Amino acid sequence: MCRVLFYLRIIIKYGKCLISTMSFNLNMPRCFSWFDRLHSFTPSGVRGLRNYGLSCCVNTLLQAFSATWELADLLERWAPVGTGDGSRNIPLQLKKALMAMRSDQPQPAPHHNFLQCLDRNYIRLSIQHDADEVFLSILNFMQQQMDDKQLALEIQNLYKISVETHLHCSVCSSVQCWTSYLLNLPLHIREDRNSLEGCMTSFFQLQELKGRDCCFCAQCGSKTPSKQGFKLLSLPHILCVHVNRFRSYRGFTEKLDCAVTFPETFDLWENLGEEAFSKDYVKNDCKYVLFAVVVHSGSAMFGHYTAYVRHKGNHQWYFANDSYVEQATWKDVQRTYGGDYRDTAYMLMYRSTKEEEEQPQCSG
Repeated sequence: MCRVLFYLRIIIKYGKCLISTMSFNLNMPRCFSWFDRLHSFTPSGVRGLRNYGLSCCVNTLLQAFSATWELADLLERWAPVGTGDGSRNIPLQLKKALMAMRSDQPQPAPHHNFLQCLDRNYIRLSIQHDADEVFLSILNFMQQQMDDKQLALEIQNLYKISVETHLHCSVCSSVQCWTSYLLNLPLHIREDRNSLEGCMTSFFQLQELKGRDCCFCAQCGSKTPSKQGFKLLSLPHILCVHVNRFRSYRGFTEKLDCAVTFPETFDLWENLGEEAFSKDYVKNDCKYVLFAVVVHSGSAMFGHYTAYVRHKGNHQWYFANDSYVEQATWKDVQRTYGGDYRDTAYMLMYRSTKEEEEQPQCSG
């Protein structure tokens, strides 16, 4: 029995989602194995989530949402009315799933209804998904399906990055400016070694637009070559960074496994410099601490998602691989840089240290 337990643990922890290619019915009974009960809960209160075939992407996002305690607190304040049975309401089912993840139970947290709700809203769990796309879809559904629009706006503002876009025409030198917002910061990476600081700096540098990418210039009355740049107007409390490791190449999608280093604490003002900020930006909330990492393993066509999350109470890192949860260290998180490691960080969640009475302790 000990030998069986040992090999099962190795398969669950390192074999990743070996059963992900199997077809699962979301209407299957919600039964839990003795193995789930053994490894789904840690003394800290971080609960695992059972994998229903291809649900590792959603499981990982739920761990990140759960670690975003501000989101769970806002949803707990919401008293929905007129939602019927709520089976199609994503924010309602997310609220229930996050509440279950907070409870001290020895088995995986029940989230089957949330998975079914996503499926009813055409986020089909019978296929592989991009975690960043599902993340943005869930945030958008919360805006659409919450009847308390003020609370929905507060949730959006948790992640809202306001930017100023500048378009410089290369022909007439005119400049067009407008404001917009993002719910995450999409960063492109090079095929060699990268750093978060370097990728962010590149994002805010002027990008040349020509050929098919030419934009319309009102002054010239036609599409012209131009240079486009972004400047920050405001930063959110929760800064979500999307490390874009997938790209299209000759009609196929491929994954870049190159190294992307990132810090546990980050000061955008110091690292990006004044040129990345609008003149209207108020410098008061630029320091961030990492609290969740969405990790992708495998290739573009066959992969698995896991997560590292920092617990609110003891500030320790935990590794969550579906129903398997264990305590981790900052050194473990650093192994998701990529390069020599097969696990690659795909989404990074940073929390602003502004208005915190005590900055979360960082791991050694």
